Amino acid sequence: QLVESGGGLVQAGGSLRLSCAASRSIAIMGWYRQAPGKQRELVARIYGGGGTTYADSVKGRFTISRDNAKNTVYLQMNSLTPEDTAVYYCAAMVAPDTIWGQGTLVTVSS
Repeated sequence: QLVESGGGLVQAGGSLRLSCAASRSIAIMGWYRQAPGKQRELVARIYGGGGTTYADSVKGRFTISRDNAKNTVYLQMNSLTPEDTAVYYCAAMVAPDTIWGQGTLVTVSS
């Protein structure tokens, strides 16, 4: 089970931090987002060893991190733009399945 928090309304240029608490330790976790009328896309992923990958559109602005003691993954989002408006989903990769959180809405106003 994944429980997300931290979404909300922010002005362009602002910051938000999303949190995703898992019920157990999971090596590979990520954040995805889905904007209205668009497909769900990968935003960032973090691996058990701490390695990370990012979508080109968020590189240099977003940072994914984890607190293994709390089984929690974070997404720090800076320099937000209206194009970042979407429902953000936490995902846990438990092969062969992906476990999804309920989603949290991020709205960036111009």
